[in-house]
Amino acid sequence: MRSPLEPDTQLDVELSAICARNQYTRDAAPVIAELTAAARGRREVLARAAGIWAGYFDSPETHTLATALRGVPGAEPWAEEGRRRRGIPRHGAPIR
Repeated sequence: MRSPLEPDTQLDVELSAICARNQYTRDAAPVIAELTAAARGRREVLARAAGIWAGYFDSPETHTLATALRGVPGAEPWAEEGRRRRGIPRHGAPIR
């Protein structure tokens, strides 16, 4: 039997899924409201998920949401972590 995910991990997955589902939005306010409600007061988890998502996925197509996510209190330091992760080369099997 597999052990369930930790509650913070479950919440992080849920918040990241909300971001991904709404990544091309032109109006980020409802997305931020949905994220805030889903976080159920877990501000530190919301800040981490929002910041990492914003830093990793910021592009011209996702810029509206990424900008709004960086505005979540405490998210900006995590956005730097997302940018760092984006810069890590992909890994996998060697190409022959």
